[in-house]
Amino acid sequence: MISINKLSIHFTGTDLFSDISFMINDRDRIGLTGKNGSGKTTLLNIIAGELRPQEGEIIIPNNTRLGYLPQEKTTESELTVYKEALNAFEEIHQLEQKIEKLSAEIAHRTDYESKEYDILIHKLSDANEHFQMIGGDTMEADTEKVLMGLGFKRSDFTRPVNEFSSGWQMRVELAKILLSKPDVVLLDEPTNHLDIESIQWLEEFLKTYPGAVVMVSHDRAFLDAVTKRTIEISNSKIYDYKAGYSAYIKMREERLGLQKALYTNQQKEIKEIEQFIERFRYKSTKAKQVQSRIKMLDKMEQIEIDDMDNSAIHFRFPPAPRSGKVVIGTEGLSKSYGDLDVLDLIELSIIKGDKVAFVGKNGEGKSTLSRIIVRDLDHTGELKYGHNTQIGYFAQNQGEFLDPNKTVFETLDDIATGDIRKRVRGILGAFLFSGETIDKKVKVLSGGEKSRLAIAKLLLEPVNLLVLDEPTNHLDMQSKDILKSALLQFDGTLIIVSHDRDFLQG
Repeated sequence: MISINKLSIHFTGTDLFSDISFMINDRDRIGLTGKNGSGKTTLLNIIAGELRPQEGEIIIPNNTRLGYLPQEKTTESELTVYKEALNAFEEIHQLEQKIEKLSAEIAHRTDYESKEYDILIHKLSDANEHFQMIGGDTMEADTEKVLMGLGFKRSDFTRPVNEFSSGWQMRVELAKILLSKPDVVLLDEPTNHLDIESIQWLEEFLKTYPGAVVMVSHDRAFLDAVTKRTIEISNSKIYDYKAGYSAYIKMREERLGLQKALYTNQQKEIKEIEQFIERFRYKSTKAKQVQSRIKMLDKMEQIEIDDMDNSAIHFRFPPAPRSGKVVIGTEGLSKSYGDLDVLDLIELSIIKGDKVAFVGKNGEGKSTLSRIIVRDLDHTGELKYGHNTQIGYFAQNQGEFLDPNKTVFETLDDIATGDIRKRVRGILGAFLFSGETIDKKVKVLSGGEKSRLAIAKLLLEPVNLLVLDEPTNHLDMQSKDILKSALLQFDGTLIIVSHDRDFLQG
């Protein structure tokens, strides 16, 4: 369907892609993977026509329709959610106008036996048939189904889009793409703003979608449920696996193992050839053999080992300070925003060492309860803290509270004390900050980089209660694995809000 031929992109002297080629076929389910900065979003932008490749070409057949959902997109639309979603049916709306125009023209004519009248009747019949074929009769039912699948209530349908948060506005944009039924759906982190129930609905929708789907996602369970093909971007090249994400990981390990073995053997061969050349370079009787081996080296295609992100190291939290047996207790805890009751008479007891997940639909009060626990919101009812409860908190927008004028290294070094100061670079390495990146100013970091840095900062000071609100939203697979491993070993108490099922398991 879509052909990507010899594509190359260069940024600041670095090859993002170099001479890559692949096809997107009908009904493909492709997951794009690779470390942060490898070019996944750039590749989606190129396919969507948002960016032009510096070399190579994208061949898209005529009449092939694309639907692209970027990571972030806000709108100032004053239309209601329902009417904005109906904008997805542009062709149907045009047909409706055509049918109305033809019907009005026919109603005003009396020349029933004329050729012109007969032509109008045939045009109206064709328009009605096409209207039904492209879903005109089911447009409203489809809109309702998709909006509710993505978590909207019927009472939301009549609210203006610009009243909603950016996350809910992204759901409207996603609904419009799904309703417009493009031939190829391009999705960049579609689950970031969805709750678990909506993610599961989207999985089922995409499994049976009649077109092709190409997505970037750091949600392992979502990728496993939807994708059947994985394209990895690594070292400016692509590797195409006919497998979903988990199967791809196993196949990748096998490929890297083979690659490493071939590399080792080649390095051994190169060393032997170089030793021969050096040993007999000045012996006339061996001149022909020396020249032959020099040519052999020149022609030899060097085997490269793909970047394994060796900067990533395992991290352990500092020992948690001792706390009382009961860390948090509530009685009749409630919270309202105006007439809206978000929490009503919550009874909760969290014991030392508990690992608790707050799950549920967006808007049901998960983040509100977290903010109350960390004393960030007022409430009614009782909230009691146990002996020596020391809280560390990560908010969804925690990265925005970092000092924009500090460097990555200064952000951690300025608060580190004692032996921890010696470990700052190691901690930064665990969250994929190394080399020149540790000298970057916070203000130039991406949203994901800020989130990683905010988590790293949180880990410096010993606490015995961690409250994490969607900590994985902007983390890549490797950073999530590092954080998950650290949390599994954390000897304090943990409260986590997350829609990432794979992250919550274990």
